[in-house]
Amino acid sequence: MKSSMMKARIFTLIALGILLYWFVIPAVFTHDVVELAREGKAKEIPPISYKVWNYYQKGQYVSPNTPKDAIGDLKKMIEEDAELSVVSAPIWYVALEAPNYPKEAFPNGIPVYYHFDGFSGDVHEMNTINHFIGMDPMERGAPYLRAIAPYALVGLAVLMVLYILYDAKILDYLMWIPVFLPLIFIGFYSYWLYWFGHHMHDWGAFKIKPFTPTVFGDGKVAQFTTHSYPTTGFWLLLAISLFSLLAIISKRKARKLSAQESQH
Repeated sequence: MKSSMMKARIFTLIALGILLYWFVIPAVFTHDVVELAREGKAKEIPPISYKVWNYYQKGQYVSPNTPKDAIGDLKKMIEEDAELSVVSAPIWYVALEAPNYPKEAFPNGIPVYYHFDGFSGDVHEMNTINHFIGMDPMERGAPYLRAIAPYALVGLAVLMVLYILYDAKILDYLMWIPVFLPLIFIGFYSYWLYWFGHHMHDWGAFKIKPFTPTVFGDGKVAQFTTHSYPTTGFWLLLAISLFSLLAIISKRKARKLSAQESQH
């Protein structure tokens, strides 16, 4: 029984570690950085946000439009009015190949990345292309969900801590939330793709019928080719899901063994 309970705690601790490092810490400590910089309120950004942003920006996609001397430096990015992005783990990747964008600059198309708390990549370029077909800018998608994402992630982290410390059956049910995190993301992502494709505007230079952009795989919109696939953050969500599920199974096994021992 003790062995199974220990496994449950270890599995939960691993899931918690992944969640904290890749999602909670960057989302919480850089919350509103993009919005504050865009609104000219950079002075309101806490010093720790600069350090966390710079740390997590390493290894992430850098647009060819970003001034080279500002790469990875939030302060310089703001000073040079470069495009900022969130720095939590990117979950889904979309690239769009357009005839008017040179392969030398964008060999794999115009890339954007979807996160729990916002976007990264060449968001401005993607919005420009979407404008041609009468589609809203990406920032119109899931505004409230992106705003509460840091708080929701903290809530999940607290849930996992409680699951490690306490043995209450209600926590078993709540732990199914991190188990279903990958599906929850795909659900919201799919809905907003549908919303964008079915709320087109007349300002578009190209008139196309309502459609749902490709959720997974390769697609085509007018003369544009799209590629939509999971990326780093999605595999991390799957790991969180797996370890959370193993924790639930282990804890239930521990309870079952404890009940059998008490009968003897």
